[in-house]
Amino acid sequence: MGLIPNFLKCCNKKGSKDLVDSTVENTDENTERGNWSSKSEYLLSMVGYAVGLGNVWRFPYLTFQHGGGAFLIPYTIMLALAGLPLFFLECSLGQFSSSGPVAMWKVLPIFEGVGITMVLISTLVTIYYNVIIAYSLYYLFASFTSVLPWSECFEWADSRCSKTPKGFCNVTLQPNIFETMNLTWVKENNYTCVENSTMYMDTELPSKQYWERVALRQSSGLDETGNVVWYLALCLLLAWIIIGAALFKGIKSSGKVVYFTAIFPYVVLLILLIRGATLEGAYEGISYYIGTQSDISKLSNAEVWKDAATQIFFSLSTAWGGLVALSSYNKFHNNCYTDAIMVCITNCLTSVFAGFAIFSILGHMAYKAQKEVKDVVDSGFALAFIAYPEALSQLPVAPLWSILFFFMLLTLGLDSQFASVETITTTIHDAYPKVMKKMRGLITVGACIMFFLLGIVCVTEAGIYWVDLIDYFCAGWGILIAAILELVGICWIYGGNRFIEDIEMMIGTKSWLFWLWWRICWFFITPLLLTAILIWSLVTFTSPKHGDVEYPTWGVALGWCMIIFCIIWIPILAVIKLCKGEGSLWQRFRRICSPTSDWGPALEKHRFGKYKNTGDVPTKVSNGLEIPTIEGNLGGYDNKAFS
Repeated sequence: MGLIPNFLKCCNKKGSKDLVDSTVENTDENTERGNWSSKSEYLLSMVGYAVGLGNVWRFPYLTFQHGGGAFLIPYTIMLALAGLPLFFLECSLGQFSSSGPVAMWKVLPIFEGVGITMVLISTLVTIYYNVIIAYSLYYLFASFTSVLPWSECFEWADSRCSKTPKGFCNVTLQPNIFETMNLTWVKENNYTCVENSTMYMDTELPSKQYWERVALRQSSGLDETGNVVWYLALCLLLAWIIIGAALFKGIKSSGKVVYFTAIFPYVVLLILLIRGATLEGAYEGISYYIGTQSDISKLSNAEVWKDAATQIFFSLSTAWGGLVALSSYNKFHNNCYTDAIMVCITNCLTSVFAGFAIFSILGHMAYKAQKEVKDVVDSGFALAFIAYPEALSQLPVAPLWSILFFFMLLTLGLDSQFASVETITTTIHDAYPKVMKKMRGLITVGACIMFFLLGIVCVTEAGIYWVDLIDYFCAGWGILIAAILELVGICWIYGGNRFIEDIEMMIGTKSWLFWLWWRICWFFITPLLLTAILIWSLVTFTSPKHGDVEYPTWGVALGWCMIIFCIIWIPILAVIKLCKGEGSLWQRFRRICSPTSDWGPALEKHRFGKYKNTGDVPTKVSNGLEIPTIEGNLGGYDNKAFS
C-alpha cells in the first residue's frame, strides 16, 4: 500500500503552485472558530481517534482466525480500496468547509440528515464506550494489590472455578488393567490418559468468574436489570470528569492531553512485547498469530475479505463524523492528503504491532496451561477482561503488568472518546457559534453530565447486555448507510471533479494521473464495497447474544428502534427541505441538490476562483426563480443530469 501514495506523489504537475503549509503556526487563522495550536496536536488527535480498543482486541483475533499473515493481504487491499479513500474525503471536507458533520452539508442540503445520523450514532456509542473505559478504570484500581484478585479462586468463586481443567480419564496402572482417575492425579503422578477416554468437567477460569460475578455482578439477562453497581458508576463518573476536563476548552485543551494519551499506548505495547518475547511459549503464540501457521488458502473464503473490509472501515472511524470535526479546525492550506495517508498507515501498523504483544503473552499462557494457543485466544471483552488478565496473572510481578495493560486500555479509549465528544460539541458550535464561544466549557460539562446519566443503565447488573445491544445495532448498519450516501452525494451529485477542485484550492494543483486512483475509488470501488458489506450484514443478520444468553424480543425490537431513530432523519430532513422550498417540485429538488450560497471556505481570503466575492454558486433564472445549476463532473465529463 505504501507504494500507491509514493507513486501518486510523483505524478504532481511540475511548476504547480505550492499552497501547502508543512507546519501550523501557533496563532489562529480562524479567530471565530479556532485552530489547532500545532500540527502535531492534530495528528496525535487523529491517530488517537483512529487507534482504539479494536486495534488491540479485535484485529489480532481476526488475523489469527483468517490465516495469520495471509490475512494482511486482504487487509492491505481493503485499506487502499475502502479505508483510505473515505478517510481522505472526510478530512478534506472538514478542512475545506471549516465545519462539522452536519454544517458541512451546505454542500448538499438534501443530505443534511446524513450528518444528523453521524452525530446521533456517535452520541449513542459515546454513552456505552465510556462504560468500557469505566471497566478499564475498575480493573486498573483493582490491580493495585500484591496479589491480583482474579489470580485464584477466592471467596467469590463457586465450585466450578478452576485454573486447570478438571475431569477424569482411564489410565493403565498394570498391563491390561485400566482405572478411572481424576486429571489432577494423572498429572501429578506423570501418567498418560488412554486415548479418547478423557471426560472434562464444566469449569471456569478465575478471571472469567471475577469478571462476571465481581466486576459486573452480571444478572441473568436484559430482563433482570438489578441494582446499579456502585463502584462501576463511580468509575463511569470519573471517566466523564476526565473527558470533561480535557475538553473544557475544546481542542486547545484536548490537544495538549493527547501528547500523553496517544503516545503512551505505544510505550506499553513495546514493553509488553519485550516482556512477552522473553517468556516460554511466546514463539508458539506469535507463530499462531502471523508466522508458520499462516494459511494462504483461506483467502478463497469470501468471509475473510468481508471481515477485512469491515475491520479497516470501522478501525479508521470513518463516517462517524469525528474525522470531519477534527479536520475542521485545521488551517486552510494544511496538507490533508499526507495527513490522511500517515494516520491510516499508522493505524494499520499499530494493529499488527499490537497483535505481537498480545499473542506473545497468550502463547505463554497456553504453554503454562498445556493447551493449544487456539484454545486460549478470544476477542472483545473476553480478551481484554478474561483471557489477557488471566495471562498477566501468571507473570512474575503480575500487578505491575496488569496496571500497565489496563492503563493502556484507558488511554486508548480516552483518545477515541475525546474525538467523539468533540464531534457533538462541534455540531453544537456550528449551530450556535456565539453561544459556544462564550459558554463552551459549560456546554461541554453539561453534555458530559447528561451522557453520564444516560449511561447509568449500562452500569447496572444488566449493564453488559445494554452495552452489547447498543454496539450490535448502532455501530454497524447506520454508519455504512451514512458512508455510502456521503460518497454518492459528494461524488455523484455535488460532483467528484468539482470536489477535487476544492481540494486543490487547499493543497495545490495536481496532475490528472494523481487523481485517477481517487476518482476510481470515490466513484465506483468504495461505494460498491460498502454496499456489498451492508447487504451481506443484513442478509446474514442473527439476533444478538451475549455469550449463550439470548436477548428478549423487546430487546431486539429496541435495538432496531435505536438504529431506525438514527437514520430516519435522512429522509425526514430531505422531505422537510423539499416542502419548504419555493417553485415547482423539480425546481425545489434541484435547489436542495445544489450547494448553498455560503458553501465554501470559511474565511473570505480563501474564497478565490469560483468562490470569490459573494461565494454564490452558479445560477440561472427559470420561471422567475433563481435556480442553482448543477455542475458535478464524472471522470472529466460534465454531469448534465439536472440541467
